[in-house]
Amino acid sequence: MSKKVAVVTGANKGIGLAIVRELCKAKFTGDVILTARNEKLGNEAVKMLKSEGFEVSYHHLDICDQGSAKQLSNFLQKTYGGLDVLINNAGMAFKNDATETFGEQAEVTMRTNFWGTLWVCHALLPLLRPNARVVNVSSFVSKKALDTCSPQLQAKFRDTELSEEELCLLMGQFVIAAQQGNHQAQGWPNTAYGTTKIGVTVLSRIQAHYLTKTRAADGILLNACCPGWVRTDMAGSKAPKSPEEGAQTPTYLALLPEGAKEPHGQLVWDKTVQEW
Repeated sequence: MSKKVAVVTGANKGIGLAIVRELCKAKFTGDVILTARNEKLGNEAVKMLKSEGFEVSYHHLDICDQGSAKQLSNFLQKTYGGLDVLINNAGMAFKNDATETFGEQAEVTMRTNFWGTLWVCHALLPLLRPNARVVNVSSFVSKKALDTCSPQLQAKFRDTELSEEELCLLMGQFVIAAQQGNHQAQGWPNTAYGTTKIGVTVLSRIQAHYLTKTRAADGILLNACCPGWVRTDMAGSKAPKSPEEGAQTPTYLALLPEGAKEPHGQLVWDKTVQEW
């Protein structure tokens, strides 16, 4: 049997780096691959972890480049013959004082947080071995953003029959409305980041349903999670949680024991399933 392998995206700093460290501390029984868009920063992170006694390797991944995701897929297939843990952590948010228009913020944030995550999943989910674990890092902001959507949009995002294609159309509609400046009039929340994370949370439910339908006997579990408000470059220094604390729930979901049936297709915060 091929060696187990775990992949963490956006892992050269912050929560992603902390997740890699926690997987190593938990003695994950296989190779841990730290991916990042910037090769120099990725290799520096690996060097730091190795100095701490952890065995980690780097592979390039720009989640906004579908070719990059395909290259990683080819590497994993050739080297390991599959994938056991995928943690989609890479994401971004504009600062409160950003000068870009809301429409521009919506397009850029959506491309990274939603489309980037989707493209990585399209490239890597076909490699999942039995008992694999997938964690899509979302946010509690997705729940807050959902609650400020119009009743019609809330109903769509809570519809368990919503398809991936329909979700993609909705995410595209938000960006267009944001660029036109009438997103709130159309029932959307006034947060680009929060809306992209609605997409990630709902995508996770759709993906979990698909895995249950197509690979019911394989014991694969896929969830979205909220790491909490964590002190990172993205969230700022006033957040209450350290990156290590933020890594606890993603790592818990990534290491759910073989034979576990749940959680699956849920939004999990502080190791607890949240109502959507």
